[in-house]
Amino acid sequence: MLNRIKSELLNFGLKFINVDEKIVRMLLESSSTNINEIVILPAVKMVMKKLVDKLTQKIVYGRVYNGKLHGIPVSIIRTQIGCPNAALVMECLKRSKAKIVVRVDFCGGISNSDTTIDIGDILIPNLAYCDDGTSPQYIRSNPSLMNNIETIKNPLFASQNLITGNYNLAIVKSKENVSEIFRKEAISFLGNQAKTGKIWTTDALFCEDFEFTRSLQGLGINGIDMESSIIFLLGRLYNLKCGAMLSVSDLPGHPKYDLLKSNEIHPNMEKGINDAIKVLLRSLPKISSLL
Repeated sequence: MLNRIKSELLNFGLKFINVDEKIVRMLLESSSTNINEIVILPAVKMVMKKLVDKLTQKIVYGRVYNGKLHGIPVSIIRTQIGCPNAALVMECLKRSKAKIVVRVDFCGGISNSDTTIDIGDILIPNLAYCDDGTSPQYIRSNPSLMNNIETIKNPLFASQNLITGNYNLAIVKSKENVSEIFRKEAISFLGNQAKTGKIWTTDALFCEDFEFTRSLQGLGINGIDMESSIIFLLGRLYNLKCGAMLSVSDLPGHPKYDLLKSNEIHPNMEKGINDAIKVLLRSLPKISSLL
């Protein structure tokens, strides 16, 4: 009886909001009107805490943390880890007044013949390879996405007899003007610690074996993460200006600083994310000019 009354009251309340607003409230525990035009999306709890601690005039609406960074109004929303979680947040941003979306978090670093990547470096991805499971579903549902997106055959098929996984991979770009602001500010502040390059997005953190990292090196990949591809893809689909600034936390394949093979934390890991947040603060006034 009590459950039926609760259900009836809930359904009565839903009559007064539309479906888009219902989705935002269900996923973010907040109204869409509480989301600012510039949204910052960390995935890791530590990064979320560092960003929220920088907020002035902080107000919390469910999962949405509002306030000002460097005098610029922003919303900070933790996506949690992985493309499915990031996609849920992006769906909410589509249904809000958000216009610029920035991912600030960690990534794994991969050195290649062109670029040496160290822990604590800042990577500004100019494109992402979609080796996740969420991006293909959005491309299937929105085939027009393929009009301006390059695809390649999965490089792992050249070295392994795979019977599953993504055979073809979409390559999606970040928004050039957002990335260029980050690049200039990062180089000005950090010098050669700041890198621009390609990132590979995967769902399987624990499957970064030797063949995997060697294949990525062959493509000139500089970093691995678990969210950027879907943020860039849905930014294109929903007309949101999206960029990312990532601090290198580990080096897959490295004998000492591979996250999955060593329990030693590099002293520059936390410094790197602190530097990334400093660059973000320096960049926000210019980012806000894109509104």
